[in-house]
Amino acid sequence: MSSSSIVAQKISVEFPIYDNSHRSLKKAVLNLTTGGRIGQDAGRHAVVRALDDLSFTFEHGERVGLLGHNGSGKTTLLRTLSGVYSPVRGELHVHGKIASLLDVSMGLDPDATGFENIYLRGILDGLKPTNIRSKIEEIADFSELGDYLNLPVRTYSSGMMLRLAFAISTTVEADILIMDEWLSVGDAAFAAKAAQRLESLVGQSSILVVATHDPGLIARVCNRKLSMEHGKIVADEPVIAPEPVAGVGSSL
Repeated sequence: MSSSSIVAQKISVEFPIYDNSHRSLKKAVLNLTTGGRIGQDAGRHAVVRALDDLSFTFEHGERVGLLGHNGSGKTTLLRTLSGVYSPVRGELHVHGKIASLLDVSMGLDPDATGFENIYLRGILDGLKPTNIRSKIEEIADFSELGDYLNLPVRTYSSGMMLRLAFAISTTVEADILIMDEWLSVGDAAFAAKAAQRLESLVGQSSILVVATHDPGLIARVCNRKLSMEHGKIVADEPVIAPEPVAGVGSSL
């Protein structure tokens, strides 16, 4: 685990726009209202440059928070680190097993039972059937869904579906944890249990990368923060733990 690292060297991610009218006014408006820059690829197609020439290194022990407005490139960066998107330029080297908690409900089949979905999601996460079988009881107990696990997921409420998805997703054992916002699931009692499990998962990981709009979460969880604007990193700085307030906790 101590050898886990993420190294990005001048990576860029672009999305082509094939139906663009090329009007200058439209380009100007898009530049103001979307996170990516508008440009052209080698075939003269309009493209949105969602990540623009990023370079950074994340090493063992780092808890990295990504800050920025909607469209700044945070989620695109997380998906690139997770392997969903590939850079069109530059190099990205990831050493260590990645667990992605970007969309915990992804991969659930509504017509399959809860138990069947445990297998399906486990296979999507790259687990072997023997590994999945060893985790079924733990997942079932944590989800608290009982006999509902024998029913199709389409019969679940949205809260029940999230419980199942969260229970499956957080049984992973990984070196690098990728998250988009801090997950909150279910009623108060279950949410407290989920938060404890999530903090344990973060504590066991070698590297955490989390995108959030909450500076308080950054201060509580992270030791490094990157601020993003229009697909670029505009600040990369350590997170300074707040000093205790004098007199707090002392008797008067």
